[in-house]
Amino acid sequence: MSKRVWAGLTGLLVLAVMTLVIYQRWWLGPEIVVHTATVGTIVQTIVASGHVQSPHRIDVSAQITASVASVSVNEGQHVQKGQLLLTLEHSEAKAGLQQSLASVAQAQTHLRQLQEVSEPVAAQAQTQAQANLLSAENSLTRTQQLYDKAFVGASAKEEAQRQVSLARSQLLITQHQWRNVQANGSEIANAQAALQQAHSNVDLAQARLAYTRIVAPRSGVLIARNVEAGDGVQAGKVLLVLSPDGVTELVVQIDEKNLKWVRLGQPALFSADAFADQVFNAEVVFINPGVDPLRGSVEVKLKVLDAPAFLTQDMTVSVDIEVNRREAALQIPLTSVHIADKASTWVLTIIGKHATRVPVILGLQSKYTAEVLAGLQAGDSVIPVTEVAIHAGSRVRVKQP
Repeated sequence: MSKRVWAGLTGLLVLAVMTLVIYQRWWLGPEIVVHTATVGTIVQTIVASGHVQSPHRIDVSAQITASVASVSVNEGQHVQKGQLLLTLEHSEAKAGLQQSLASVAQAQTHLRQLQEVSEPVAAQAQTQAQANLLSAENSLTRTQQLYDKAFVGASAKEEAQRQVSLARSQLLITQHQWRNVQANGSEIANAQAALQQAHSNVDLAQARLAYTRIVAPRSGVLIARNVEAGDGVQAGKVLLVLSPDGVTELVVQIDEKNLKWVRLGQPALFSADAFADQVFNAEVVFINPGVDPLRGSVEVKLKVLDAPAFLTQDMTVSVDIEVNRREAALQIPLTSVHIADKASTWVLTIIGKHATRVPVILGLQSKYTAEVLAGLQAGDSVIPVTEVAIHAGSRVRVKQP
């Protein structure tokens, strides 16, 4: 045969082979990758984003008006309870304390003087007054006897009586003075009250001096510093903000349509956006009873169970809240589910060699899978929705792995 004939025969052969291949593919259907309905555990979660928040923040402020002498801490620093944070100018407060201490010493000296000097002197004066009265009374008795015998006149008798009255008055005065310096006497009471007032002034001066040293009320991390050395501050002005150590919380907003699924105590997994590859555990501890009308969301708080060291205030986090779990659930990938409307959900499965539309009833849904309550059995193959060329009735072949 000539070369032209051979070329023609070869072309016809190639065309026949191609036609056969195309016919075979049409007859047998295209090869596709399918998913298989399996039985296993399915977990339904709600995904939300939020931020890290300590249970509360502590505003550290001054209690007196003064200028700042020094600041001992910086933002981001962890401090212990009682650690010095900053110092206010304290020369006036220190002088006031010294003056109060001097007043205490003076009051103590006065009280001791009453007890050690005035009381013995008063006792001696009382004894002397008693002796003087006795002497005056004896003198009056003798004068009366002489007067009765007409040896002395009335003036002598009157003088003796006057001396008795004077001695008696003097005794009353000394007795009053002696009682005043006794343990329950008025002078001792006044001296003790003065000493107590002096001690109170010392306490007040010490408190004012202590106000010049601002210390950490609790252990925690300093998240804000609003003051520098030399600044003038007023009482009540917030100088530092402390995030105390304790249970760390996550605050997230979930769509109100998911509120029916969320319950206290539900477990969750979270990761910080800055460290997305590290996952940690949390637990739902608070569900706000109100709905934000502007965002249509509900605030939910979660307690961090194993807070990592890098977790800091206001850090952005992503949270998966486990709201439902079912063991031994028949499930398929969500990528194989067709949803026409809320009442019509179906899949394409393979019966024989053809794709067949099968209605299904779904249960729980996770990120990637859905539970099948009715319509399929374990081992059934379902066709991904990405196979857009496959329709109900199409012949298909399962691509072997």
